[in-house]
Amino acid sequence: MRNICLRNSEASWLALAALLVASACSTAPKTAGVKRVPEGQENSGFLKDYANLKPNPKMDSDALTFVNADAAHNLRRYVAIIVDPVEIYVSTKADDAMVPERARETVALYFRHALQSAVGDAFPIVETPGPLVLRLRAAIVGVDAGGAVAPMDDAALTAKPLDRAIVLEKVAVEMELVDSVTGERVAAMVDRTKLGAGAEVGSENFSRVARFSQAKDAFDEWARRVRMFLDTEHEHSGEDATKADQSYRPYGQ
Repeated sequence: MRNICLRNSEASWLALAALLVASACSTAPKTAGVKRVPEGQENSGFLKDYANLKPNPKMDSDALTFVNADAAHNLRRYVAIIVDPVEIYVSTKADDAMVPERARETVALYFRHALQSAVGDAFPIVETPGPLVLRLRAAIVGVDAGGAVAPMDDAALTAKPLDRAIVLEKVAVEMELVDSVTGERVAAMVDRTKLGAGAEVGSENFSRVARFSQAKDAFDEWARRVRMFLDTEHEHSGEDATKADQSYRPYGQ
């Protein structure tokens, strides 16, 4: 009888231990360094404040924007821009293991390049903060994991394929411009326009691989929308436009 009781006791402890292990696994923290869209939230939290974002009739999309009304922080005053490294937020339900750091870096590096190309001829790109220098902060929000990447034909272009594709189906862009010295927000935009339908990233140099051209086009278009926003807020309107036209003097006159 005593042996039976001991065996029952041991079985109970084993069952309890298994339950504790399962509970610990279910509540284990997500992979360190992975940023995620919070459960039940539309926004990622990348921007500290979303309250003042409003629909912008100047944009050809459903983007929400904010522009600082303070004359001291008017976009037309700034003469250069810093483009910060892009941050990546995975979708709420994404498995961290399926969206490894190398894949996130691939997406972040290309979008930063696309942003620099889009805004570089409007504001010279600089690396050092200073007076009248903007800082552009941007995040790609909602990336998800796809299936394993199929073999690629051209080894010269695809020497570093990703283990799994990054899916852009539900990606949005969150962006803000701040004064590089004071940190005060000058402008912000959240663009949830779905541009990534069918697009995925499966190689570190995906922009050179034909099968991932939709992904490249999506990132380039998001960057173009950021530039469009800058242009619409940078141009004169109304009385300011009239004054600018009247003061214009061609060279030599």
